[in-house]
Amino acid sequence: MDVFFSLLIVFVFLLISLKQINQYERGVKFTMGRYTGIMEPGWRIVVPVFQTYRNVDMRVKAVDIADQKAITRDNVSVTVNAVLYYKVLGPEKAIIEVENFYFAISQYAQTTMRNIVGEVTLDELLSSREKIADRIKEIIEKESEAWGLRVNNVELKDIFLAESMERTIAKQAEAEREKRAVIINSEGELAASQNMAQAAATLSAVPGAMHLRTLQSINDLSSDQSNTVVFTIPLEILKAFSGFKTKE
Repeated sequence: MDVFFSLLIVFVFLLISLKQINQYERGVKFTMGRYTGIMEPGWRIVVPVFQTYRNVDMRVKAVDIADQKAITRDNVSVTVNAVLYYKVLGPEKAIIEVENFYFAISQYAQTTMRNIVGEVTLDELLSSREKIADRIKEIIEKESEAWGLRVNNVELKDIFLAESMERTIAKQAEAEREKRAVIINSEGELAASQNMAQAAATLSAVPGAMHLRTLQSINDLSSDQSNTVVFTIPLEILKAFSGFKTKE
């Protein structure tokens, strides 16, 4: 009976002491309040009363950086949100060095994003999102490295502007398109005028070329019988083809 009772006590003790660490986790063990090592995945013994442990998820985590209002360097009010991807590399640091590493990196990311947005203009924010995201990542990574964390990536998701500013940007974009259209049109007219001048010089330099061009134009118009077209023919052409003589 005593043996059975002793075995039962040992079994209950082992059952209470046995802890499971999943494959994607690491356990940070403390013995009498002092850090004593990392518990790898599997079943591990944690002595009640004397030892405690904390599970740390080692998978990549996504932190949604909520909408942050900021003012750009050119005094434009914007609202920006982003997403931060990170993972734990040093579970002992993540537990010992910071109280709540998930909350800490989220708050630090929000502050950093507001500061970086305040250092750039609106045009830079809209056109260089990847560059700005890399700057945010670099700053967060320097601070979070002491917490045992590694920042994998930062992505700016949305940039919201005031409705009045959206209308202003739309007008600016429309003006830019009109400007490009006018420039392209003028360049086309310049090229056409140069080609026409070159063609006129070529036709005037060759005897009879202008007459052939006139006949070609008449031939092109001959297919349409509904119009009456009046041409002025140089007297030199009449002299050449009909023997007509003008009065001196």
